[in-house]
Amino acid sequence: MSRLLVCPPDYFSIDYEINPWMRRSNMVDPQAAVEQWHRLMEVLERDVGAVLERMTPVRGLPDLVFTANAGVVVGHRAVPSHFRYAERQPEEAHFEGWFREHGYEIVMLDADMYFEGAGDLLGFADGWFGGYRQRSEFRAFPILSEIFEREILPLELVDGRFYHLDTCFCPLSGGELLYYPAAFDQYAQSAIAERIPATHWFAVPEAEALKFACNAICVGKHVVLPAGCPETMKWLGARGYEPHEVPLDEFMKSGGSAKCLTLALD
Repeated sequence: MSRLLVCPPDYFSIDYEINPWMRRSNMVDPQAAVEQWHRLMEVLERDVGAVLERMTPVRGLPDLVFTANAGVVVGHRAVPSHFRYAERQPEEAHFEGWFREHGYEIVMLDADMYFEGAGDLLGFADGWFGGYRQRSEFRAFPILSEIFEREILPLELVDGRFYHLDTCFCPLSGGELLYYPAAFDQYAQSAIAERIPATHWFAVPEAEALKFACNAICVGKHVVLPAGCPETMKWLGARGYEPHEVPLDEFMKSGGSAKCLTLALD
């Protein structure tokens, strides 16, 4: 049974602009955001069978809702994030505090090293991938590889719209992959192709990548993704997955979707 860390969107809004999606003129509808978040939680608990751990939202931290960026957890060890932009750095103490309060062994990276958690570190049982350039730094991954005793292959992100790895890259439980190739440089595309057979990955079309089809949550054979991605859902269904679409357009205004709103704790 999968455990996920989530945070209610009580104070979610767009108060600053730190990625191409965020525009203060494009205001969030608070009621719609709350309804969409609760719908996502309902699907995760009722349909997927996930166990949700809820953080307390904090006034003045509108992006605390995106718990994927809290850090990375493996077993009882947690590495909290250090955000590149000053606007999100006040979240760090709250995420670290949650890990400590729940008994995790905390391993801190150097204060001058940017790393934005599970938004930029994803993978399979036999190998992980790290996204760098936009937010996290390349030099964080050799250190994380030692901490977690896992191979990590760094992938360079070259499109600012896909600023975290989890916006364009989604490993699935059966070893398949959803990803948007144009978000990566040529070396990264080649590295992915070498590691994952062509029969096992789906190149998400740009129109659906821009609806955050890759920002999906995979738990067993369940895949929860934002609404409006019919080709991706068709591909998933043909491979034995059960896709669940959820409207999340209020969170897309800030550059996030389903995966961004959760952190895997197991």
